[in-house]
Amino acid sequence: MCGIAGIIQSNPNERGLVHLKKMTDALAHRGPDGEGLWHNEANNVLLGHRRLSIIDLTTAGQQPMLYMNRYTIIHNGEIYNYVELKETLYQKGYRFQSQTDTEVIVAAYDCWQDECVDHFDGMFAFAIWDVKEQQLFAARDRFGEKPFFYYFDGKQLVFASEMKALWAAGVEKIANQKMLFNFITIGYTDNPAKLEETFYENIQKLPPASCLYYSLQEKELNIEQYWHIDPEKQNKKITDVDAMEQFGNLFATSIKRRLRSDVSIGTSLSGGLDSSSVIAAIIDAKYLPYHPQAFTAIFPGFEKDEFSYSQQVVNQYKLQQHTVSLSSNDLLADWNNLCQHQEEPFGSASIYVQYKVYELAKQQNVKVLLDGQGADETLAGYSKYYKWYWQELFRNRKLFRSKELKASKELGIKEKFDFKNMVAAYFPAVATVAMENQYLLKAIRHEDFTKDFVKLQSKEAYYTTPEHFTLNGVLHFNTCVHGLEELLRYADRNSMAHGREVRLPFLSHELVEFIFSLPANFKIRNGWTKWILRETMKGKLPEAIVWRKEKVGFEPPQKSWMSNKQVQEAIQEARKKLVAERILNEAAMNKPIKPMASHEADNFDWRYLSAAAFI
Repeated sequence: MCGIAGIIQSNPNERGLVHLKKMTDALAHRGPDGEGLWHNEANNVLLGHRRLSIIDLTTAGQQPMLYMNRYTIIHNGEIYNYVELKETLYQKGYRFQSQTDTEVIVAAYDCWQDECVDHFDGMFAFAIWDVKEQQLFAARDRFGEKPFFYYFDGKQLVFASEMKALWAAGVEKIANQKMLFNFITIGYTDNPAKLEETFYENIQKLPPASCLYYSLQEKELNIEQYWHIDPEKQNKKITDVDAMEQFGNLFATSIKRRLRSDVSIGTSLSGGLDSSSVIAAIIDAKYLPYHPQAFTAIFPGFEKDEFSYSQQVVNQYKLQQHTVSLSSNDLLADWNNLCQHQEEPFGSASIYVQYKVYELAKQQNVKVLLDGQGADETLAGYSKYYKWYWQELFRNRKLFRSKELKASKELGIKEKFDFKNMVAAYFPAVATVAMENQYLLKAIRHEDFTKDFVKLQSKEAYYTTPEHFTLNGVLHFNTCVHGLEELLRYADRNSMAHGREVRLPFLSHELVEFIFSLPANFKIRNGWTKWILRETMKGKLPEAIVWRKEKVGFEPPQKSWMSNKQVQEAIQEARKKLVAERILNEAAMNKPIKPMASHEADNFDWRYLSAAAFI
């Protein structure tokens, strides 16, 4: 886990190295353990690196790393199956000078060229300069755990792990007004129809599961996707026993690989099923010679505080637990630093809680954390997924026979299934158009906007629906198109702000591919979301966690925080700034502030507070 930066320029100049040094300085928090700068003789290829030492702590792991007198690589992330790949490559005649996964990446590139990415189980963003071909090859992991931003003007390619490094190199910082409109109206900070777009003009991101090719001689930049999942290709004959066995084995393999480290490992523990399952699997693996320390945010007196649930796991496995309790004053004190690290707006105070949990791990000198993120998007963990499953059953004439509506109601699920859902089930194209039109109409009628801002920005509707109107279809949309990458951005920036590495066992691509091969009833059954995970964890976790009904979703007392006088003053200042930028009208200043919980819809005052920090 590190920070990478690079400049490929057609016309070499003495400012190149100065800019590269500014870029790596801007990324110092991502790699506090070392810095490396490299350039070729022509001074038109410059690569920089900030190191967070996790595997092979010796100087052999320093980057930029040269290999075979031909390649130079900079890498951010971890290849978890590097041990197995190294043995395969060794059998093919490759030799290694370090114990790092970085050297395995570049050897794999020499062996398989761009198909090397097909062999990697990991989170990564790397760039390899091939001096023989005068070409840069870069790639990003399948889900977008690790970031890769770039600026390209036809003559110069500048890239880095974070946008602040591009700004340090002189790339102009201009807010993307369409994305600003998008964020305020619906909460999106990306564009599902144009995955490379960011919150800033001039800056693009390499989409997840994509490779970038840049030829210095031809000055051509190309991007290609290297991995995808077909959400409709399912094994309908698999039995419950076989499915649970395969799921358990793949999850265990993912855990074991993500425990490979030369530094201490801990876990984030919320008290929910996902983070608790990670801990249970770590203990089952018997890989570590110690029990991992657990890090938890607590909110005494808050109705959605999960501390009591987390304590059940702590007590069962005799873990050492560290807790942090936060207030609205803490949020205000850390606000500027939080925004500086996030770089783009964020929709709730949950992001701040995650930021403080990772800070807590730093205080305890735990460098690597395993986290449960990704399970909700692949295993249907949110209540919003019920309607998609019910529509699928209704279309197949199985809804009422399945008794799923009754089962969910008995579990306290408040989602409804009505005539609109019936129409959507049989006429998904009509439903798609209706949903997009409904969003656009609501967006342009947002009463706080100036007419000029609406007229300028509302020509493109960013609201996008899944291609397949099935449960697997919407899970694929949230995992691979829109939703998960945004959450991964929060985790990356928050962990890297404190020089911590976060590993996500639920995002092993082999595990995810298997999950998507399962029919929908392995995700939701008898009213229960994440059915296969719950069944797998029976007997390993307290029943109160395995069969826990309510879904909290890492939620702080945001509504209470927004009622704080100082927070409301900050919101008013944010409104004032947006009025000055001719985004909001003057009347917005006189409206009462509406404190709302983290996951409530139309939480505009929080969005104003967040958006104003980035324009």
